[in-house]
Amino acid sequence: MSSTIKEFTWVGSQDHYVDKINVQRINHITIGRFGGNSAAGQYKNEDGCLIWADEKKEWEFAIILDAHNTAESAELVIDIFTLKKTDIAAAFSMPMNKCFKRLEKVVLDQFQGEEFLSACRRIKGETACLIVARRNKYIWWLSVGDCISYIFHPELASLGQYQINQRQFFEWIGQVNTFEQTVPCYSSGTRELRKGSNQIFLTTDGLIECPNDPFSNPKDIYSLLSNSEDKESIKLLLQKIQENHVRDSTTIISWKVDIVNKVTRPSNE
Repeated sequence: MSSTIKEFTWVGSQDHYVDKINVQRINHITIGRFGGNSAAGQYKNEDGCLIWADEKKEWEFAIILDAHNTAESAELVIDIFTLKKTDIAAAFSMPMNKCFKRLEKVVLDQFQGEEFLSACRRIKGETACLIVARRNKYIWWLSVGDCISYIFHPELASLGQYQINQRQFFEWIGQVNTFEQTVPCYSSGTRELRKGSNQIFLTTDGLIECPNDPFSNPKDIYSLLSNSEDKESIKLLLQKIQENHVRDSTTIISWKVDIVNKVTRPSNE
């Protein structure tokens, strides 16, 4: 992969961050991690993430994972995509109208390959997996399970629109594997960003399944993000769930994209 691409991978089995908040920047992307509260019964972290970001901010590719039973399934997904990073980067160099089609083919070929399926049968546990890619004024996503992604933009917020993907329960990759089914179950799509500043925000479910529900409504996440700088706002989100004695681990990936191109508007404006 070109040296102009920043990359970052992590799995909770490496550093669990139980009782600890960690927020850092990779190029223009912010990563936040909190492993949950040991006083609430937490003792391990099975989240994971992978990020590749073009240094010139032309594109981003992110995977966020929420495994259970063990972190082996998250480790396996990161390992297979690390091996395919040249193919992923090559997709972003294709014409815009072919880029995401190529990305989806690369992703599905990996998940449905016999070598990967065989490896999944040998591990313990399974993971939710959300992949989000952005190029130009468009994003593409593919989701298995219940990780969540949002676009935060004033124009969308005024209409009550925040979420990108619909969470799906009882979908996983790993020991229990949707891609072993006769018909694999996953969701995917493409979206156009809005003119101006868009914040793309991915999270595992610890953030929204916290005691006292401080962030079960995405409007509350958006409000906090709108009133502080990105790195500071991610820290504040994690501090809030820590204070509310969340047990589950939370991983956040967030970045802003400024769109100057013309975007779709209604014909009667």
